[in-house]
Amino acid sequence: METPELFLDHAMTTLKSVDPIPKLLPQVRLGRMPKDSPALIAIIDSWLDVYAQVLKAGQGVLDTVSVLRLDPNPRIAVLVEAGVLTEDHPPAQAVREAWAAALLAERQKETSATP
Repeated sequence: METPELFLDHAMTTLKSVDPIPKLLPQVRLGRMPKDSPALIAIIDSWLDVYAQVLKAGQGVLDTVSVLRLDPNPRIAVLVEAGVLTEDHPPAQAVREAWAAALLAERQKETSATP
């Protein structure tokens, strides 16, 4: 069985490899890429989809600390602040919901395991 730490290491590697923030956000800030570029939105949506998949796959494996480390909200906030996404962007909402579900599942597991 995979440990929370091992799963988290794989998850972080996966998310880092598809994260659009380090490479594309500077292009937006420098004016080299428009905020509403269909290509940019497609890349971000793909990253958000991978993020949601990682969170769903981690349910049952991750512990509370690991789920908290995978919180997508700070990264989504950066994209919202840059004007690339809106708070109600459907893929962003899906990732937030997947994270909340993973956190809830872990907390319920902890509660049921406590005598």
